[in-house]
Amino acid sequence: MAERPVASTAPELVLKTETGSVVMSPSHAYRVGRDPLGDIVLDDSRVSWHHAVLKPDGDHWTLQDEQSTNGTYADGGRVHKWDVGPGSVLRFGSPSDGPCVVLAGRPPPAPERLSAVANPVLTGTYRQPTSVRPLPTRAFRIGREPDNDLVLHDLVVSRRHAELHTLPDGTFEIVDLGSHNGTYLNGQRVEDRARLGPGAIVGIGHSAFCLVGDELQEYVDTGDVSLDVQDLSVAVDRGRKALLDHVSFPVGQKCLLAVVGPSGAGKSTLLNALTGQRPADHGTVLYDGRDLYRDYAELRQRIGLVPQDDILHAQLTVRRALSYAAELRFPQDTAKAERRERVDEVIRELGLEQRARQPVHSLSGGQRKRVSVALELLTKPSLLFLDEPTSGLDPGMDRSVMHMLRGLADDGRTVIVVTHSVLSLDVCDRLLVLAPGGRTAYYGPPEEALEFFGFTQWPEAFEAFERDTERDWAEEYRASGFHRRYVADATAQPSRPRSGPVIMTPPPRPRSRGAQLGTLVRRYTAALGADRTFLVIMVALPFVMGAMARALAGGALTRDTAMNALLILCVGGVLTGAANAVRELVKERVIYRRERAVGLSRSAYLMSKVVVLGTVTVLQAVVLTLVALYGVDLGAPGGGGVLLPPLVEITAAVALLAFTAMMLGLLVSALVRKEEVTMPLLVLLAIVQVVFCGALLKLDGVPGLEQLAWLVPSRWALGAMAGTLDLARIVPGDLTGDPLFRHSTGVWLLDIAMLVVLSALFGHLVSRLLRRHEPAVMRK
Repeated sequence: MAERPVASTAPELVLKTETGSVVMSPSHAYRVGRDPLGDIVLDDSRVSWHHAVLKPDGDHWTLQDEQSTNGTYADGGRVHKWDVGPGSVLRFGSPSDGPCVVLAGRPPPAPERLSAVANPVLTGTYRQPTSVRPLPTRAFRIGREPDNDLVLHDLVVSRRHAELHTLPDGTFEIVDLGSHNGTYLNGQRVEDRARLGPGAIVGIGHSAFCLVGDELQEYVDTGDVSLDVQDLSVAVDRGRKALLDHVSFPVGQKCLLAVVGPSGAGKSTLLNALTGQRPADHGTVLYDGRDLYRDYAELRQRIGLVPQDDILHAQLTVRRALSYAAELRFPQDTAKAERRERVDEVIRELGLEQRARQPVHSLSGGQRKRVSVALELLTKPSLLFLDEPTSGLDPGMDRSVMHMLRGLADDGRTVIVVTHSVLSLDVCDRLLVLAPGGRTAYYGPPEEALEFFGFTQWPEAFEAFERDTERDWAEEYRASGFHRRYVADATAQPSRPRSGPVIMTPPPRPRSRGAQLGTLVRRYTAALGADRTFLVIMVALPFVMGAMARALAGGALTRDTAMNALLILCVGGVLTGAANAVRELVKERVIYRRERAVGLSRSAYLMSKVVVLGTVTVLQAVVLTLVALYGVDLGAPGGGGVLLPPLVEITAAVALLAFTAMMLGLLVSALVRKEEVTMPLLVLLAIVQVVFCGALLKLDGVPGLEQLAWLVPSRWALGAMAGTLDLARIVPGDLTGDPLFRHSTGVWLLDIAMLVVLSALFGHLVSRLLRRHEPAVMRK
């Protein structure tokens, strides 16, 4: 077993200031100063921005002055490093009248003073308040801005988040001030205002508040949380096939749990049940004593999930990728400097300083996984889940990633990793082995697992799972001392079976649709701009296709050249638009699914693709048409088009065709499951456009073919171009006698309008298909 950092044995202390008190846990250091983002904020001009640090040192606490301007004082003298404990009195900025801090020991809880957060009858876990302050007698505002009555140094909290109001009858109500991430009462979002009943819990960001007697108690979720899984079951085929079969286990604070098992053992199903992506049909998940499914609306902000595939745009640098993610996940009123500081923190925490300016695609597999983890750490989750983080990595990288996860757990998080690898199980605290059918074959210390199974190597154990199908692995474990020691006796929280269906609501959007759209457009533009292959193709394609059309057209459109030139323009427009879009949704499917789960707007995501790709596609179409036809004698009747100059009308038709083909490409991209199949489908699309545009086959009056061609964009684009030129006059014949080729205002407008209608239809279908790839809670 790898060595663990020695935990501090310093006692918990209560730090009292003029504005309230803070419970100091020995698992953290506490920054003191004027900085609003500090742990203990002293609003006095004599106090430095970063004045001092209180930190545990072995079995006691130490005060370290941070070279403050006006000094820190204890026992009447200035100190630079000073041991402190219960009874210590500290002054900052002045020895006589500077802000005063008093340290006291933490008393045991009085049963009659326990709130709902700390009450084991309600939550199964004891918690002491982080801070306690007198109840207000007026409107009491809570938020991130320093001018609030209660300042929360939490970036997921809005600047002015909520207000606590005293009502005439002496009771209280909580009022949400239009916060971006929501205010929650007993786990449910407060839409406007709600009255607080006895034992009510108000959740704001990582904090929970309770009114107890004449006090307002605050409980800050710092990451030291437990998870208790009770009797989880998931079945499909109307209950006939079990994916999870009564799985139970406790996960302690700062624990690293590995979940292993053969394929089909229910590892991914368990992960979805624990994260709320797909709640279990039966059983309960307790997040530090709170029912995760019941309070999911509030608690999901504290859960991080790293999928197996990378959730980053590979063309962006590490810092830019994390910066865009922070912009999407933090409230709209978060300043750029605040986001940048948080991005720098996670970069330092995961040792990515030397990689911050590198594109993600240039990193090794292990480094890319670190960046994916960094993205999830932006919002400081207490529970971190990872799905196959070492998949595809060599043994060295495998161990490096697992040691990284070990460090994350030691820093104060509960980390659960689903993996096929057994190379680094020794760094984990607990191991859960699932047998086929989703049943618990083992739960306990990883070093004791093989001995329990009676094997010396893990491959032997996995082979036995597949071979001995009649063996009841779960019953053997339940009858063992391991189950009694590590599950039954280790579960401190009482069993609370869940009744009724799980009702889960979509998460709030941290930013408005417009703000999300702006961020997504900038991110997508940056990603495309960094893709050199895309840029070369984007620039070259319209010139190549335009040159081909120009070669066919010559100096004038004649009986021999007109139809072929227009056909090449159709093919060029279709290829330009469809090629731009046909891969763009399927290659980002994992990114979209994760971002959608944390509040991304589906419409903003789709519109970002339409805006960026649409702009590029229209510009390409304009270049294509001008290269092909500028200076060519078009032979239009009287030198004019139907409504506008002929070159303008043809350019508009090609641009609309390319845009519609782009929407059709997005539809294909949303429809397929793998990126590899998009290129063959692109070729098929081009062939269909050529066959059904009306340049090669007579479509008018042919049952079936005529109606099918209505769904083909090139059919209407060729009709608009032919109408502009009065093609039947230049190239007499059955094909050009098509009614859609007439040189009339009504027909030309119909051709153009149908391209717009098809674009809208394809866009609607893309939106519906995107919905299929979202977490279940987001489909409502």
